[in-house]
Amino acid sequence: MVETVAENLAAGANRYAALAGSGNSCDLAEIRPREHARIASGIDEFDRVLGGGLVAGGVVLIGGDPGIGKSTLLLQALSRLAEGGQRVLYVSGEESAEQVALRAQRLQIDPRGLRMLAEIGLEKILATIRAEQPAVAVIDSIQTLYSDALQSAPGSVAQVRECAAQLTRLAKQSGTCVVLVGHVTKEGTLAGPRVLEHMVDTVLYFEGDSHSAYRLVRACKNRFGAVNELGVFAMTDRGLRVVANPSALFLSQHAQQVPGSCVLVTQEGTRPLLVEIQALVDAAHSPNPRRLTVGLDPQRLAMLLAVLHRHAGIACFDQDVFVNAVGGVRIQEPAADLAVLLAVISSLNGRPLPPKLVTFGEVGLAGEIRPAPRGQERLREAAKLGFTHALIPKANAPKHPISGIEVIALERVEAAVNILREL
Repeated sequence: MVETVAENLAAGANRYAALAGSGNSCDLAEIRPREHARIASGIDEFDRVLGGGLVAGGVVLIGGDPGIGKSTLLLQALSRLAEGGQRVLYVSGEESAEQVALRAQRLQIDPRGLRMLAEIGLEKILATIRAEQPAVAVIDSIQTLYSDALQSAPGSVAQVRECAAQLTRLAKQSGTCVVLVGHVTKEGTLAGPRVLEHMVDTVLYFEGDSHSAYRLVRACKNRFGAVNELGVFAMTDRGLRVVANPSALFLSQHAQQVPGSCVLVTQEGTRPLLVEIQALVDAAHSPNPRRLTVGLDPQRLAMLLAVLHRHAGIACFDQDVFVNAVGGVRIQEPAADLAVLLAVISSLNGRPLPPKLVTFGEVGLAGEIRPAPRGQERLREAAKLGFTHALIPKANAPKHPISGIEVIALERVEAAVNILREL
């Protein structure tokens, strides 16, 4: 017999006690931080996005369009964890146990050791997690849960906030890693209150078109690893498979050199990726020329065209300009500016860029080409994939030559235009 103190849930006195500390202040130098061992899921790209694997007591929120592969990826990860001897629990609020079993059979994964619970009542789910004490628990999805403490319907703002808070409390208290699946709106953001993203430790988003064969998973928030890490998967009839060489996915294979194509070396978290930037410049047939981008910031395109006109004398005010990042990847860093400009100039002149040429660099309003972080890693990745020339900011020029690639350092946009005429 062990004496315990019962929680007064009716009064709400201790419902969130585990979210707070002891209440006593201490000197920061007296605290000895502990390095918690990661729980490897066995899926390399998933572990990369998480920062090395799942963390005990951590709460992960993963969102994406319907049918893009959230449940498939998590079911595969739980199967790998169960094979490794970890206790796992899959809580399904959207599908019955039979439907999940059929999915596991279709994916040809080993279901042994994978505990299953089809339930949407929060209190029953909490009791099951406390009783079984799994290392990892997946809640699919947070919008289907409801708590008896509230009268509103499942999926409402109050229910989502309450259920997420209770699950976070349990994760911190028990050490179970909780993975929440969240619905997204038609704009692509997580449905429900934005406070949901602030409550959890890690937020992952599925990117790309659900009709495409490839899936991109990006970390938008991570307290245990790098932000903007990108994982690349291919959707097959047996679930998601890791893409070994993601750069090959974002590079088109042209039979011959074509105008308007430029290869960018972008940095996604700790990984350099080569992405093809395509531009199409055509005569405008309306008073207001169109500026359209896919995977890039449209406002930044308008700024770059103004810089090109002011500092290089190349006008596009009577041209429609379309820019696309191949492969469905979204590029958020400003280091893509130089690649966009070179692709636009190439399409406008009708002349392809030299083969095996890569570039990166931010373009300022004064026409200067500003450096990008981790320039050495970008150049090494380009040389490894067979590229022989690179147009980069002067501040990123390596102190020692990199084998296999010739570096051309630039300071201003005018210099980049003159170099293209000479190449």
